[in-house]
Amino acid sequence: MLVREVGSVTVAGLEKELGISAATARRDLTLLERRGKVKRTHGGAVAPGLTQHEDSFQQRLGEAVEPKRRLARAAAALLEADETVFIDSSTTAYYAARRILAGTPGVTCLTNLVPVMDLFSTVDPSGASMVGLGGIFRALTLSFVGPCTIQTIESYIADRALISVKGITSQGYLTDIHPLEAEVKRAMIRQSERPVLLVDGRKFEQRGSSVIAHVSEVSLVVTADARRPHVEALGDLGVDVRSV
Repeated sequence: MLVREVGSVTVAGLEKELGISAATARRDLTLLERRGKVKRTHGGAVAPGLTQHEDSFQQRLGEAVEPKRRLARAAAALLEADETVFIDSSTTAYYAARRILAGTPGVTCLTNLVPVMDLFSTVDPSGASMVGLGGIFRALTLSFVGPCTIQTIESYIADRALISVKGITSQGYLTDIHPLEAEVKRAMIRQSERPVLLVDGRKFEQRGSSVIAHVSEVSLVVTADARRPHVEALGDLGVDVRSV
């Protein structure tokens, strides 16, 4: 089975590979899920074991949901009509993208996250548009990374970037677990005029091994459920911080 060989499949990929309709692909994936052969995802399916990994998109999507929704509302409120915005592979940014598509007209989203790309086929975009940042596909995170992704990012300048991270160090460094994911986030920060960091309180208690950037390189940090000392520490570094 294809998903066993490569770890994941998308509905669009199955349409092209097997010459079937999107409806047929979705129906077949649903049947395979019922048999325990795959786990359905936004826009496709992955091998069952991937969804149980602590760093998988599916696992993270169900964590700290209420704070992420508050962060999403705050992020969407920042955007104005017709802005361009990078959306990274974080689940927090995914929640923000859903809010943006529901109420901000004319926005162009540039993203490497497949579930955000899939929103444009399942949700009324209200005049929004999307640029998919392709590259090497990571089934665990449902995202694209690597040289092609970076090259595409560097061909754009966005008004904003909405990003989240694995953790923030006490010195103010933004970190991620995977170096290629960190590279994508770094490029998005660099290519946006007003990068925005969205973090819930857990991010101050953990970190990844790959440095993305220093927090001083973002224009705004929006926090939810962050302890006061952590918020004040960011302020001491000269960063604009808003708590929601």
